[in-house]
Amino acid sequence: MRWLETRWYQKRPAPLFLRPLEWLYRTVSDGKRQGYVTGSKEVFRPRVPVIIVGNITVGGTGKTPVVLWLIEKLKVAGYKPGVVSRGYGAKAPRYPYAVTKDTLPAEGGDEPCMLVRRSGCPLVVDPDRPAAVQYLLEQFDCDLVISDDGLQHYALGRDIELVVIDGRRGVGNGHCLPAGPLREPVERLDDVDFVISNGEGENGFDAISMGLAPTAFVALDGSKRIAVDQWQEKRVHAVAGIGNPARFFDTLRLAAGIEPLEHPFADHHPYVLSDLQFSESLPLVMTEKDAVKVSHLKNLDGWYLEVSAELPVEFETALLNKLEQITYTVESDG
Repeated sequence: MRWLETRWYQKRPAPLFLRPLEWLYRTVSDGKRQGYVTGSKEVFRPRVPVIIVGNITVGGTGKTPVVLWLIEKLKVAGYKPGVVSRGYGAKAPRYPYAVTKDTLPAEGGDEPCMLVRRSGCPLVVDPDRPAAVQYLLEQFDCDLVISDDGLQHYALGRDIELVVIDGRRGVGNGHCLPAGPLREPVERLDDVDFVISNGEGENGFDAISMGLAPTAFVALDGSKRIAVDQWQEKRVHAVAGIGNPARFFDTLRLAAGIEPLEHPFADHHPYVLSDLQFSESLPLVMTEKDAVKVSHLKNLDGWYLEVSAELPVEFETALLNKLEQITYTVESDG
């Protein structure tokens, strides 16, 4: 699978032998979406606004920092947001399942656990997104729902769609699965409310530019914080089990002047202690999502890099203005 993903993001034509499978994939996915668009399939529309934060490519694009940014800005604006997620790679004791700060990633998912520990926001996981939203609104005092991923889960009605793309990798070769990395045709971007580019790139999209600002190195046990400009170590073991590990390694180089010894792992990798034991004695630094995934490992010393999304004030204003109009419509409807 890794070789195929590499091929998707190269400037090469899609493999010819995968084109028929791409046609089949597009036919099925387009038909599924049209069922919801035309009303032949039921769409659940809650009585609060729903914001989708998704992507049209497989792999990581930086949705989680956007969700954290949204939570912060919405709280400042007076909203009481809640989050729903699939809880990818995890098996909860039951569904729907409310994630808490003490939830294990194996039960709640690494990204949901990270979101809750960082923001304290109510969060419910369930592969059935409408069921997750219903439970969230029944159990918590929320007046707005953020769906972490779920752009293609059309059974859940939505009011605002945000799509995050990787600024460097873009949409790859522009083909749908399995010939390319796209979950939906690139024309789908014409229908969403905002396209956010995580990092700079020549993608040809009218996208909002997002940066990731490293704020501090945080000890895995939470006992220490060191500002990025105060960090002294210039060589570290860098661990990243995310959709695009190279982005994390580049951040270490550019933001802190670190030369990382790169240790990439698959997204959602379930770490064991031996994964993180290296011959050369250097500090261990990982992503915040990885820090959640290793919290069960005893006597592990290391750090994670805390980062925050930076988005233009103009985007924040446009989003809140759009949300105010949607809130008025929802509250005034019938």
